[in-house]
Amino acid sequence: MIKILLADDQRLVRAGFRSILEDEDDFEVVGEAGDGEQAVSACRTLRPDVVLMDIRMPGVDGLQATRQIAGDPRLDGIRVVILTTFDLDDYVYGALRAGATGFLVKDTEPEELVHAVRVAARGDALISPSVTRRLIAEFAVRVKAPEPGPRLKALTDREREVMELVAAGLTNDEIAARLVLSPATAKTHVSRIMTKVDARDRSQLVVLAYESGMVRPGWLTGRPPAKQPERGGYDPPGA
Repeated sequence: MIKILLADDQRLVRAGFRSILEDEDDFEVVGEAGDGEQAVSACRTLRPDVVLMDIRMPGVDGLQATRQIAGDPRLDGIRVVILTTFDLDDYVYGALRAGATGFLVKDTEPEELVHAVRVAARGDALISPSVTRRLIAEFAVRVKAPEPGPRLKALTDREREVMELVAAGLTNDEIAARLVLSPATAKTHVSRIMTKVDARDRSQLVVLAYESGMVRPGWLTGRPPAKQPERGGYDPPGA
């Protein structure tokens, strides 16, 4: 069973998500929270696998709560998925940096919500890859990239190649196909990379890849950078 905690200050939103999620045989909604403080407390008590976290809540907001959950060793393994209105949330990139696994737009389709929870529970990939990459790219371009630290310098050439593909949103199977590897070998590479760079999950690898300058907004490994429009969002090539 995948245990889920719903954190949103709107009761109707929580009720809607609960109704959708509890239709799945392998899902169990173990609790609800109306603000970030309640969400953190519920995580410590209920130990959910996935938290659906609204980013705008009174008192302790979703960003602060995510940081507390990700920073607590006792809560290791809990995946936080941020709920956002997309076009308003400059906080989403900060949430990913704080330890969120990914994000969902609040008007997502029910089947996408169900799929996202399963993906988050595995810690296997970002939510809504094309949209997530676009959002990360838009915010990452505003961040001054630091010099690559010793953690990135410790990666082998193959590991850097794999990390670039993770940052492009590819799954282990897609990475394996691109590099002519077995899926198990691709998964091993990803696990080793996360250990070397001290990343919580694949989301953190994506953020680190953008911030370090390993990849740039709009760029997918093996292809030239796409021209970025002066205003508005865009999808990276292959999104």
